Amino acid sequence: MLKIIKKSFSLLLALLLVFSLTACGGGNEKEEANKVLQVQFVPTNNDGTMEAKAKPFAEYLTEKLGVEVNVTLATDYSTIVEAMESGQVDLGIMPPAAYVQARDLGAAKALLTSVLGGYNRDTGEPEEGLTRGTFKAEILVRADSDIQTLEDLKGKKIATLSPTSASGYIYPVAEMKNIGIDPVTECTLTTVNDIPSEITAVLNGQQDACFVFEGARHVFKKAFPDNDLTQELKVLYLSEGNIPNDAIAVSQDMDEELQNKIVEVFTNMANDEQGKEAMSMWSHIGYEKADEKAYDTVKAYTEKAAE
Repeated sequence: MLKIIKKSFSLLLALLLVFSLTACGGGNEKEEANKVLQVQFVPTNNDGTMEAKAKPFAEYLTEKLGVEVNVTLATDYSTIVEAMESGQVDLGIMPPAAYVQARDLGAAKALLTSVLGGYNRDTGEPEEGLTRGTFKAEILVRADSDIQTLEDLKGKKIATLSPTSASGYIYPVAEMKNIGIDPVTECTLTTVNDIPSEITAVLNGQQDACFVFEGARHVFKKAFPDNDLTQELKVLYLSEGNIPNDAIAVSQDMDEELQNKIVEVFTNMANDEQGKEAMSMWSHIGYEKADEKAYDTVKAYTEKAAE
């Protein structure tokens, strides 16, 4: 009788253990199904227009991906890296230098890179049918400025973006160092929040030059309805180095099925109006498979700029 009781008790414990494991497994599956996908991007300006577009973008991704999506804006280039590293963000639409930093921390991997429309390098205007997977850093000065060459920037006042911006700091600084000018010590660099602020500072004479991305005069012309930027500003210099476009990057441990779905949704964005509207926030016109070797160039420039 005692043996029968012990055997029944052991069987009961085994059944309870199986039930417990099953219940825990079901809870995990439910938790995974209810998880909100956290998406973040860096706004190209701080005028409030991009905040208004975040909710429709979240709704678009929720519909297309089949999971609830929350979209937030990074306050600057470094915060999106920190958010990826801490696990607060699952998918980042990341400027190249920010992506490289997150990648090297083991916090992100690029699934896709954006495709941009190409600009005529004489006029600064878009060229129909031309697309580029990379872009140049651009240095702007007033059209009536006596600054004619990169060497002429020595001793001048220059508006820049964050030191983690490829076109707004890293590439121009590195290439000035390559010709023997250290802008950090031989110029007066002023960091501002966004490109419209840089352009304003040059237009009103507060700054002699600014570091921006190729085509900035066209991209931000609507922000200056009283100015003709292509007439009032000239391109002093285009970087020799090519900068890879923004990365669509995800956390290293993201489920492969979800990764594949993200690739599918982003590559199809150009096929519907909502998708095109979303891409317009960053002037993207499409997406293609990311090439990690292209981002290695950014790392080399970053190291040069930091010397």
